[in-house]
Amino acid sequence: MTTRAIVVMLIAAGLVWIGAPRFGSAQTGVPQGPRERGGPPPVPSTGPGAQAGPNPFLGGVPTGTATPGVLPLSLTDAIARGLAHNLGALLSEQGTRAAYGAKLSALSALLPTVGGSVAQAREQLNLEAFGFPLPPGTSPIVGPFNVFDARVSLSQAVFDYGAIERLRATSASESASKYAYQDARDVVVQVSSGLYLQAVTGAARVDAARAQLRTADALYQRAVSLKAAGIVAGIEVLRARVELQSQQQRLIVLENDLAKEKLTLARAIGLPSGQQFELTDRAAYAALKGMTLEGSLQQAYATRSDLRAAGEAVRAAEAARRAAQAEALPSVHVDADYGDIGNTAGSAKMTYSVAAIVSVPIFQGGRVRGRVSQADAALQQQKAQLEDLRSRIDYEVRAALLDLKAADDFVAVAKSTTDLANEQLAQAQDRFAAGVADNLEVVQAQNAVAAATENYLSSLYAHNLAKVALARAVGIVEKSIGQFLGGVK
Repeated sequence: MTTRAIVVMLIAAGLVWIGAPRFGSAQTGVPQGPRERGGPPPVPSTGPGAQAGPNPFLGGVPTGTATPGVLPLSLTDAIARGLAHNLGALLSEQGTRAAYGAKLSALSALLPTVGGSVAQAREQLNLEAFGFPLPPGTSPIVGPFNVFDARVSLSQAVFDYGAIERLRATSASESASKYAYQDARDVVVQVSSGLYLQAVTGAARVDAARAQLRTADALYQRAVSLKAAGIVAGIEVLRARVELQSQQQRLIVLENDLAKEKLTLARAIGLPSGQQFELTDRAAYAALKGMTLEGSLQQAYATRSDLRAAGEAVRAAEAARRAAQAEALPSVHVDADYGDIGNTAGSAKMTYSVAAIVSVPIFQGGRVRGRVSQADAALQQQKAQLEDLRSRIDYEVRAALLDLKAADDFVAVAKSTTDLANEQLAQAQDRFAAGVADNLEVVQAQNAVAAATENYLSSLYAHNLAKVALARAVGIVEKSIGQFLGGVK
């Protein structure tokens, strides 16, 4: 064998190795619902295509440009915009399209492959290179001559159990991705609702701070008048002014927090950059009735999209393991071609070929065992994740009901405390005006009102978040969010 022939063989082998498929374990991402309670609205840390970096459910894809004026935005509008423009939902939707494409690719292995070609060639052959002995002195060169070939070819898998199981695996993966997309929509509803409730609570804090600022200003003006009349000392005016400026500082901080909360909401629901909007809904207390533990758990197991997605992922992994085992089985294919061949198109004659091919794996160097082992490991992982998800659903439903009960009690206590604090402030003002108490008592009463108001707003916010979390835990957040948040209007 010549050096040139060896080089050509090495190059061909290298190209085959580069083009060979690489096999590995597939991972199916299922968006998990937020599980934190209280504080800022919880958002999922994982989802379809999740990776290190910003959470996709806090991002959005804005469309259009900002409109002049102020856009009224209700909770229903915010949820609708979030479902249409939230980045997490859009990424999950594209994941569903990718799963559909994978299923079509797997299906193509079982469908006929038909191709056509037309070739016109001019050739010159060396007969000795093909093993034809020639008399001494005879030239082995034949040609040049023309070859015309117009041909249709067909290849069809008659029996390929591995391809059948791969199709079943991709079909189950497509179903899992559809359920995962629905779960992502539930997450978007939860995130949009939580961010809207956070902004609504921020707006209520600003309103309360403005009311407390007006009260502080009125008390400062009264202190000035009483000092001018010689009823109180100058320190009372100083105390009233310090309290007034403290309320001004608090209002500045709360207004800044509200502006940032609205920015976060606008980004998550895909509002155009710079779009001014106002929140048209306000939060009020509305008790949620009729939710029992047993009923909620039954409904959660029946409706949770992430649980269905996990079940489909298990079925996909089972089919993938069977497909790996099937690589050790024979397969049957039929290849055929039909066409005209000759020196020219006018002189071409019809020819055809039909071949049935039975492929029998004999020795594959442990490749099948390796792939079966990988597929079985992936299957066991999916089964473990499914059982963990069942346990987590039980936890989330129970925790949401506990949070809702605690928030109900907290709202009742906070409302009573707020009423008492306002009564305390009124009596302190009367005592100060009558000259039987100093302004320190009024300042303390003002602080008590501020603290009680903050506790009430926080408890109301926690109560509404608990209702959203329960709707998400039960799996009906997109369908029933309006029913659960009956106090937001």
